[in-house]
Amino acid sequence: MDNYFNKLTNTIRNITKENFLGLYIHGSLALGGFNPDRSDVDLLAIVKDSLDIATQTELAKSLLAISNDPYPIEISFLTQKQLENWTHPSPYEFHYSEGWRQSFERELLTGHYGAINNDHKVDHDLAAHITILNHRGICWEGPQIHDVFPVIPRTHYLSSILADYKDCLQNVDADPVYCVLNLIRVYWYIKEGVISSKLEAGEYGLNSFPQEYKQTIQKVLVSYQGIRERELQKVELTTIRNYIQDEVGKRVGGPVV
Repeated sequence: MDNYFNKLTNTIRNITKENFLGLYIHGSLALGGFNPDRSDVDLLAIVKDSLDIATQTELAKSLLAISNDPYPIEISFLTQKQLENWTHPSPYEFHYSEGWRQSFERELLTGHYGAINNDHKVDHDLAAHITILNHRGICWEGPQIHDVFPVIPRTHYLSSILADYKDCLQNVDADPVYCVLNLIRVYWYIKEGVISSKLEAGEYGLNSFPQEYKQTIQKVLVSYQGIRERELQKVELTTIRNYIQDEVGKRVGGPVV
């Protein structure tokens, strides 16, 4: 992994040149739940000033080549000013993830840019990313985390994770492993204030949830860890989703829909 991150850092530095400030790791790699077969490499890159279209284009080309070799990358670039003048949802300069691959490939081929732009872009997820970074993140290169990143208000973090939580309530059948584990970790945070990885949340669920949900959680964990794919029935997914939704609703003063 040292070689992997050194190569990635050098690539970003060569493109952004003296504008580069630092590279930071959050997500499952920082939290200790990284699964090489499932997990993204989650990163935040900090630059001093805004990124022009030419620089964003070079970043898009490079990240298209590097991502999935061997791990998918999710990375956001922010400026010092955006961090110093924190707002939620936070503005950012450039973002890449595999969900954007086709858009970037099309834009680079046609020269008609959309995802690559200088417009005002914001991302609700950044409040969660920076909170995790502040708690358990890794400074790969650059100033120390607490010298660069603001302390995110709890209300902003909660707003960020509840947006993802709502998506998981709706999509638990389509993506059961991710959604069940994410629903549990949101529940755990709301109940006890614990910031966890999906793996830690699954283990927490096994130890603390009522007995009738533990078989489902065990299936999800076995699948997430790549030990063996386990079939998950719609009825059990609906049951555990409804239980978590009810418990979260009790603690936030009403249903989150």
